[in-house]
Amino acid sequence: FPQNVAPQVTTPLFILNAAYDSYQVKNILAPGIADPHGTWHDCKLDITKCSDTQLQAIQGFRKEFLNAIKGVEGSPTKGLFINSCYSHCQSGMQETWLREDSPVLDNMSISKAVGDWYFDRGTVQKIEQCEYPCDKSCHNRVFTD
Repeated sequence: FPQNVAPQVTTPLFILNAAYDSYQVKNILAPGIADPHGTWHDCKLDITKCSDTQLQAIQGFRKEFLNAIKGVEGSPTKGLFINSCYSHCQSGMQETWLREDSPVLDNMSISKAVGDWYFDRGTVQKIEQCEYPCDKSCHNRVFTD
């Protein structure tokens, strides 16, 4: 619950997250136990296969997440990089961290954003304002069964 914890953190904090976190969609928004008929199955594997109703639910989930981190905005010791990708753990793979086609916000890559924040080269609080599928730099996750 970042809305409760992040404002109380006194050490520097950088939040790197996809607004459409694939793990959260698969395991929190629409876990298998809550979807006995498999209505969300294809959508969870590939966001391009979501129905309009499912996309609306996912958009609502994104809005709740963005509202939850509002307490972090404006703090010079807290950094943010929140893009509109359907992904999870964007810091652990070369294709989302260092490659030329890494996801960007305002022409800034994830690695540049974290580096600028970490080395005090500037305040970095980037939150993509558009909803999926607006960000063409994303490496959206596609799962197999």
